[in-house]
Amino acid sequence: MPRSAGHLIVDTLESTGIERVYAVPGESYLDVLDGLYDSSIETVVCRQEGGAGFMAMAESRLTGRPGIAMVTRGPGAANAMISLHTAWQDATALVLFVGLVPISDRSRESFQEFSLPEWFSSTTKRVLTIDDEHRAGELTAEALRIAASGRPGPVVVGLPEDVLVRLTEAPTPMIAEAAPPTPATAEVEALTARISAAKRPAFVLGGDGWQSGCGADLARWAASAGIPIFCDWRAYDALPHSSPAWAGWLGYGRADAVAAGFAEADLLVFVGCTRSDVASDGYTIGFDAETVLVTGDPEARQHAGRIDQQILASPRTFTQALTGIDVGNARGVRTDAWLDDRAAVQSRFAAHRPDTEAGATDRPGVDLGVAFGILDDHLGGEAILTYGAGNATIWGHRFIRHNAPASLVGARNGAMGLAVPGAVAASLALPKRRAVAICGDGDFLMNGQEIATAFAHGGTPLIIVIDNGVYGTIVSHQENHYPGRPSGTRMVNPDFATWMSAFDERSGAASARSTLGDAGANGGAAPAGAGSVPTAPEVTAPGMTGHGERVETTAEFESALDRALAHNGPALIHVLIDPATMPPAGDETS
Repeated sequence: MPRSAGHLIVDTLESTGIERVYAVPGESYLDVLDGLYDSSIETVVCRQEGGAGFMAMAESRLTGRPGIAMVTRGPGAANAMISLHTAWQDATALVLFVGLVPISDRSRESFQEFSLPEWFSSTTKRVLTIDDEHRAGELTAEALRIAASGRPGPVVVGLPEDVLVRLTEAPTPMIAEAAPPTPATAEVEALTARISAAKRPAFVLGGDGWQSGCGADLARWAASAGIPIFCDWRAYDALPHSSPAWAGWLGYGRADAVAAGFAEADLLVFVGCTRSDVASDGYTIGFDAETVLVTGDPEARQHAGRIDQQILASPRTFTQALTGIDVGNARGVRTDAWLDDRAAVQSRFAAHRPDTEAGATDRPGVDLGVAFGILDDHLGGEAILTYGAGNATIWGHRFIRHNAPASLVGARNGAMGLAVPGAVAASLALPKRRAVAICGDGDFLMNGQEIATAFAHGGTPLIIVIDNGVYGTIVSHQENHYPGRPSGTRMVNPDFATWMSAFDERSGAASARSTLGDAGANGGAAPAGAGSVPTAPEVTAPGMTGHGERVETTAEFESALDRALAHNGPALIHVLIDPATMPPAGDETS
């Protein structure tokens, strides 16, 4: 039976197990939205295209499936660019569908027209355009495959408005899940011999692909072999922090002693990640060691320096192969001194302590060393943490444990604005787990509007906003290079807690009554001017309320946290700190 190309795209996504798409509606892809009306796929209606892309990216990182975002042409695609760059540098599978002008309108500077490949080809794995309705399913399946294969990353699919409504009898494609590469026995044996001969071997884990929990298996094997495990920047949920092999993360905010241990290793085995500028302190450390690279990317993109052995494998297939080897063959003559020393360094660095004990002066506002220690105790290593960028995140990285896989979503490219949409997506994709966003005031206001998306779809994130009234990271750089001359870094903020509390029972009711005729959102679009009401409201959680609290002293934080965690709905804690507060120095290890 004939169906439209837009409906075939939806059927293809549904057949691959996609559960959600994150969308900002547009008239350029109405037929896809119409296909979603009867689909099992939930259409998460977002408030800005950058937020939609970040939500899709967060779901991908947490579930292992490519995240799906849908936006309209021109301005909508421009807003989504930040998520594409993040997914590209972070190596996270994302498929962005972009509505386009009709084919007949191309190259005429028509309304919102732009060149899809010229905009996105430098920061995506592939840019595809569905110009043939009969290939709509095929190209959708190809986009999903490319995004997830090799080194994962973003793929953009263009949707010309006129092609979407054309009928086709093309079947929904059968998509076989590609098996990840598996290392050969000889490769693993050669690696084992290298490990046995090394005096100070170390693993460096990172990237995506640890959702299965294989990192815990690798950590047990490594501990038995006397091998410490470092993790790449914002990928340190790859193994449980309770493991005796856990030696800390590399990159921004790391302990100086952790970086020194990385530099001291005589064998580095990178699994799922590379020796990048962030991990190597700007290409300055860790280059002298014998190097083994375990990755699904034969091109070893983003890796700098020597490669003595490269193994094509995913984190899971590599772990399965390596842990099948007798650990005694890898132990050599090493004692546990190297392992124990590295673990002790990270343990001291992560130990809870007030900022004042780390040498900070007694400033007004909340002591974040105390507050994040309390937060860590309450979360117990099981929550999902999401981060954008900024100094405010460093306390979370340092003090909050991760003992569950798929429990960290952070912009590894340093993009601001991911924390809130990431936490919203986490609470929707994994509703049984607590999702907590850690963000500064600058980061929060870049995509804070996606709190409304949480209320509309039943998300329950906890958002902690650290408010110092400045772009703190830039201030710290200015103090280093232009001391006493702050410029372009001050901000004025609202009362964030009051904003969150403004979401009450009336918010859900008003959303359910709203008309969607001119927006083209899921539920069907009315003809222009018709002003009809959808047959069913899209709001899934009317009546859910927001909980917001403003915390100005350290003593107030724990009780506010208790109330926020007990609230059955989105919650926010607005934490006030002094603008002069900076993260404790990385050489604090005692």
